[in-house]
Amino acid sequence: MLNIVINDDNGKITVELEGKLDTATSPELDSKLKEILPGVKELTIDFAKLNYISSAGLRVFLAAQKYMEDNNLPTVIAINVNDRVAEIFELVDFFDVLDVR
Repeated sequence: MLNIVINDDNGKITVELEGKLDTATSPELDSKLKEILPGVKELTIDFAKLNYISSAGLRVFLAAQKYMEDNNLPTVIAINVNDRVAEIFELVDFFDVLDVR
């Protein structure tokens, strides 16, 4: 299960994730991001409560980052990356893809 909370502050969007981002839940996040990306000025993903991320979840963030690059927008910002998610990011060199803070 994945809980997604989206906060929009005049185009500065923060997406808070809670639970597991995997093959079963990534289509929902992908769909929500596709809805909001056209109006985004800055995209921040809060990983504080994300327990697990699979390659399907990583693909969602790659697609979001590609959208940002294609539209000359800032890199997707990742905040509160917990140890579990950081370990996966490190394994796949995701620290070079997102602006991890």
